[in-house]
Amino acid sequence: MQEDDYLQLSGIQHFVFCRRQWALIHLEQQWAENLRTTEGELLHKNAHDAEQRTLRGDLLTVRAMRVHSARLGLSGECDVVEFRRSAEGVPLADAKGLWLPYPVEYKRGKTKPTACDEAQLCAQAMCLEEMLCCTVPEGALFYGQPRRRQEVAFTPELRTLVEHAAREMHQLFQRGYTPKSKPTKGCNACSLKDLCLPRLAKAPSVADYLRGELKEP
Repeated sequence: MQEDDYLQLSGIQHFVFCRRQWALIHLEQQWAENLRTTEGELLHKNAHDAEQRTLRGDLLTVRAMRVHSARLGLSGECDVVEFRRSAEGVPLADAKGLWLPYPVEYKRGKTKPTACDEAQLCAQAMCLEEMLCCTVPEGALFYGQPRRRQEVAFTPELRTLVEHAAREMHQLFQRGYTPKSKPTKGCNACSLKDLCLPRLAKAPSVADYLRGELKEP
Protein backbone atom coordinates (compact mmCIF):
# COMPACT_ATOMS: atom_id res chain seq x y z
CA MET A 1 0.00 0.00 0.00
CA GLN A 2 1.27 3.48 -0.88
CA GLU A 3 2.04 5.92 1.94
CA ASP A 4 -0.56 8.37 0.66
CA ASP A 5 -3.20 5.72 1.35
CA TYR A 6 -2.22 5.13 5.00
CA LEU A 7 -4.85 5.81 7.64
CA GLN A 8 -4.20 7.14 11.13
CA LEU A 9 -3.08 4.36 13.45
CA SER A 10 -4.81 6.01 16.42
CA GLY A 11 -8.07 5.65 14.54
CA ILE A 12 -8.11 1.93 15.20
CA GLN A 13 -8.97 2.71 18.84
CA HIS A 14 -11.99 4.73 17.69
CA PHE A 15 -12.97 2.04 15.18
CA VAL A 16 -12.97 -0.88 17.62
CA PHE A 17 -14.87 1.23 20.15
CA CYS A 18 -17.45 2.46 17.62
CA ARG A 19 -17.31 2.37 13.84
CA ARG A 20 -19.57 5.41 13.57
CA GLN A 21 -17.33 7.42 15.91
CA TRP A 22 -14.35 6.55 13.71
CA ALA A 23 -16.19 7.61 10.55
CA LEU A 24 -17.38 10.90 12.03
CA ILE A 25 -13.81 11.77 13.00
CA HIS A 26 -11.78 10.36 10.12
CA LEU A 27 -14.24 10.59 7.21
CA GLU A 28 -16.38 13.60 8.08
CA GLN A 29 -13.65 15.46 10.01
CA GLN A 30 -15.96 16.15 12.94
CA TRP A 31 -14.66 16.56 16.46
CA ALA A 32 -15.84 17.87 19.81
CA GLU A 33 -14.07 18.26 23.12
CA ASN A 34 -15.28 17.20 26.53
CA LEU A 35 -13.61 16.66 29.90
CA ARG A 36 -12.41 13.19 28.94
CA THR A 37 -10.77 14.27 25.69
CA THR A 38 -9.08 17.22 27.42
CA GLU A 39 -7.72 15.01 30.20
CA GLY A 40 -6.46 12.54 27.61
CA GLU A 41 -4.71 15.27 25.64
CA LEU A 42 -2.95 16.54 28.77
CA LEU A 43 -1.83 13.02 29.66
CA HIS A 44 -0.29 12.55 26.21
CA LYS A 45 1.48 15.92 26.38
CA ASN A 46 3.01 14.95 29.69
CA ALA A 47 4.20 11.67 28.20
CA HIS A 48 5.96 13.58 25.43
CA ASP A 49 7.45 16.34 27.60
CA ALA A 50 10.73 14.60 28.36
CA GLU A 51 13.65 14.32 25.96
CA GLN A 52 13.04 12.17 22.90
CA ARG A 53 15.63 9.53 23.80
CA THR A 54 17.10 8.51 27.16
CA LEU A 55 19.40 5.59 28.02
CA ARG A 56 19.57 4.19 31.54
CA GLY A 57 21.42 0.92 31.86
CA ASP A 58 19.55 -1.74 29.89
CA LEU A 59 16.58 0.51 29.10
CA LEU A 60 16.48 2.89 26.14
CA THR A 61 13.35 5.07 26.10
CA VAL A 62 12.14 6.78 22.93
CA ARG A 63 9.15 9.14 23.01
CA ALA A 64 6.82 10.22 20.20
CA MET A 65 8.28 7.64 17.84
CA ARG A 66 6.78 7.59 14.34
CA VAL A 67 5.73 4.14 13.09
CA HIS A 68 4.01 2.72 10.01
CA SER A 69 2.95 -0.51 8.37
CA ALA A 70 2.51 -1.02 4.63
CA ARG A 71 0.68 -4.29 5.29
CA LEU A 72 -1.91 -2.69 7.56
CA GLY A 73 -1.91 0.63 5.73
CA LEU A 74 -1.53 2.55 9.01
CA SER A 75 0.86 5.19 10.29
CA GLY A 76 1.09 7.14 13.52
CA GLU A 77 3.03 7.83 16.66
CA CYS A 78 3.80 5.77 19.76
CA ASP A 79 3.64 7.63 23.06
CA VAL A 80 6.63 5.70 24.38
CA VAL A 81 8.72 2.81 23.09
CA GLU A 82 11.00 1.20 25.64
CA PHE A 83 13.86 -0.73 24.06
CA ARG A 84 15.04 -3.39 26.47
CA ARG A 85 18.40 -5.04 26.07
CA SER A 86 17.72 -8.61 24.93
CA ALA A 87 19.42 -11.43 23.05
CA GLU A 88 16.20 -11.65 20.96
CA GLY A 89 16.37 -7.97 20.04
CA VAL A 90 17.65 -6.02 17.06
CA PRO A 91 20.59 -3.60 16.63
CA LEU A 92 19.87 0.12 16.90
CA ALA A 93 21.83 3.14 15.73
CA ASP A 94 24.03 4.74 18.42
CA ALA A 95 23.31 1.96 20.93
CA LYS A 96 25.51 -1.06 21.53
CA GLY A 97 23.97 -4.50 21.79
CA LEU A 98 20.55 -5.85 20.82
CA TRP A 99 17.25 -4.26 21.88
CA LEU A 100 13.65 -5.49 21.98
CA PRO A 101 10.90 -2.85 21.59
CA TYR A 102 8.14 -2.60 24.20
CA PRO A 103 5.44 -0.02 23.30
CA VAL A 104 3.65 1.90 26.07
CA GLU A 105 0.44 3.84 25.37
CA TYR A 106 -0.93 6.44 27.81
CA LYS A 107 -4.68 6.59 28.41
CA ARG A 108 -6.87 8.62 30.74
CA GLY A 109 -9.34 6.92 33.05
CA LYS A 110 -9.24 3.19 33.54
CA THR A 111 -9.54 -0.11 31.68
CA LYS A 112 -12.38 -0.19 29.12
CA PRO A 113 -14.86 -3.05 28.65
CA THR A 114 -13.85 -3.39 24.97
CA ALA A 115 -10.44 -4.19 23.47
CA CYS A 116 -10.13 -0.80 21.71
CA ASP A 117 -7.05 0.33 23.68
CA GLU A 118 -5.38 -3.07 23.35
CA ALA A 119 -6.00 -3.01 19.58
CA GLN A 120 -4.29 0.38 19.22
CA LEU A 121 -1.28 -0.81 21.21
CA CYS A 122 -1.11 -4.06 19.23
CA ALA A 123 -1.21 -2.10 15.96
CA GLN A 124 1.80 -0.12 17.18
CA ALA A 125 3.62 -3.37 17.94
CA MET A 126 2.81 -4.75 14.49
CA CYS A 127 4.21 -1.58 12.91
CA LEU A 128 7.39 -1.92 14.97
CA GLU A 129 7.73 -5.56 13.94
CA GLU A 130 7.45 -4.67 10.27
CA MET A 131 9.87 -1.73 10.54
CA LEU A 132 12.52 -3.45 12.66
CA CYS A 133 12.12 -7.06 11.47
CA CYS A 134 11.60 -8.48 14.94
CA THR A 135 8.87 -9.95 17.14
CA VAL A 136 7.17 -7.78 19.77
CA PRO A 137 5.35 -10.12 22.16
CA GLU A 138 3.93 -7.58 24.62
CA GLY A 139 3.55 -3.96 25.67
CA ALA A 140 1.69 -1.91 28.26
CA LEU A 141 -1.18 0.54 28.72
CA PHE A 142 -0.71 3.22 31.36
CA TYR A 143 -4.04 4.47 32.72
CA GLY A 144 -4.24 7.87 34.39
CA GLN A 145 -6.83 7.01 37.02
CA PRO A 146 -5.11 4.08 38.79
CA ARG A 147 -1.73 5.49 37.59
CA ARG A 148 -0.25 2.11 36.88
CA ARG A 149 0.55 -0.05 33.89
CA GLN A 150 -1.50 -2.89 32.53
CA GLU A 151 0.57 -5.39 30.58
CA VAL A 152 -0.88 -6.50 27.23
CA ALA A 153 0.12 -9.71 25.44
CA PHE A 154 -0.17 -9.49 21.66
CA THR A 155 -2.04 -12.75 21.15
CA PRO A 156 -3.03 -14.20 17.77
CA GLU A 157 -6.64 -13.21 18.52
CA LEU A 158 -5.69 -9.58 19.18
CA ARG A 159 -3.54 -9.46 16.05
CA THR A 160 -6.43 -10.83 14.00
CA LEU A 161 -8.73 -8.15 15.44
CA VAL A 162 -6.25 -5.47 14.34
CA GLU A 163 -5.94 -6.93 10.84
CA HIS A 164 -9.70 -7.17 10.34
CA ALA A 165 -10.27 -3.66 11.73
CA ALA A 166 -7.59 -2.14 9.49
CA ARG A 167 -9.04 -3.87 6.44
CA GLU A 168 -12.59 -2.68 7.20
CA MET A 169 -11.36 0.86 7.93
CA HIS A 170 -9.86 1.06 4.45
CA GLN A 171 -13.01 -0.35 2.86
CA LEU A 172 -15.23 2.23 4.57
CA PHE A 173 -12.77 5.02 3.84
CA GLN A 174 -12.71 4.18 0.12
CA ARG A 175 -16.52 4.10 0.05
CA GLY A 176 -16.78 7.27 2.13
CA TYR A 177 -19.43 5.49 4.17
CA THR A 178 -20.43 6.44 7.72
CA PRO A 179 -22.09 3.48 9.53
CA LYS A 180 -25.33 4.00 11.40
CA SER A 181 -25.20 4.31 15.16
CA LYS A 182 -25.70 1.35 17.46
CA PRO A 183 -26.47 2.95 20.85
CA THR A 184 -24.61 1.51 23.84
CA LYS A 185 -23.81 2.64 27.38
CA GLY A 186 -20.58 4.09 26.02
CA CYS A 187 -22.51 6.72 24.03
CA ASN A 188 -22.99 8.88 27.14
CA ALA A 189 -19.21 9.26 27.55
CA CYS A 190 -18.56 10.04 23.87
CA SER A 191 -17.67 13.64 23.03
CA LEU A 192 -19.47 13.25 19.69
CA LYS A 193 -22.86 12.20 21.05
CA ASP A 194 -24.45 15.56 20.15
CA LEU A 195 -23.15 15.20 16.58
CA CYS A 196 -23.91 11.50 16.30
CA LEU A 197 -27.37 11.72 17.93
CA PRO A 198 -27.48 8.03 18.89
CA ARG A 199 -30.90 8.46 20.52
CA LEU A 200 -32.42 8.96 17.06
CA ALA A 201 -31.44 5.42 16.14
CA LYS A 202 -34.07 4.18 18.57
CA ALA A 203 -36.81 6.27 16.99
CA PRO A 204 -39.02 4.63 14.33
CA SER A 205 -38.35 5.63 10.73
CA VAL A 206 -40.79 7.87 8.84
CA ALA A 207 -41.80 4.89 6.70
CA ASP A 208 -42.59 2.77 9.74
CA TYR A 209 -44.59 5.63 11.26
CA LEU A 210 -46.68 6.09 8.12
CA ARG A 211 -47.30 2.37 7.81
CA GLY A 212 -48.54 2.33 11.38
CA GLU A 213 -50.84 5.28 10.84
CA LEU A 214 -52.28 3.89 7.62
CA LYS A 215 -52.85 0.42 9.00
CA GLU A 216 -56.52 -0.38 9.29
CA PRO A 217 -57.88 -0.79 12.85
